[in-house]
Amino acid sequence: MKKIILMAALTASTLSLAACDSAKENAAEDTADAVEEQGDATADAMEDKADTLDNTVDGVDSTAEQALENKAEAVRENAENKADAIEAKAEATPM
Repeated sequence: MKKIILMAALTASTLSLAACDSAKENAAEDTADAVEEQGDATADAMEDKADTLDNTVDGVDSTAEQALENKAEAVRENAENKADAIEAKAEATPM
């Protein structure tokens, strides 16, 4: 019974160690989060501006409003892709 408990503890500690990120990976994840947050903030501001371009509340966006909302979505997606690339590069780098 003691061997089973010891093996279980050893396995658990090995798995928890493998799940730990290096300081470099943590820093890259922080950078990725900042990139994504900045992209979201920029896109949010663009969407707020787009809302001012169409004062009619009819459920239909004006062409200008829709164009700016499309650009905002592209900014958001670009930031997310950059953040994903930063995280992937950090994960691929050996500790």
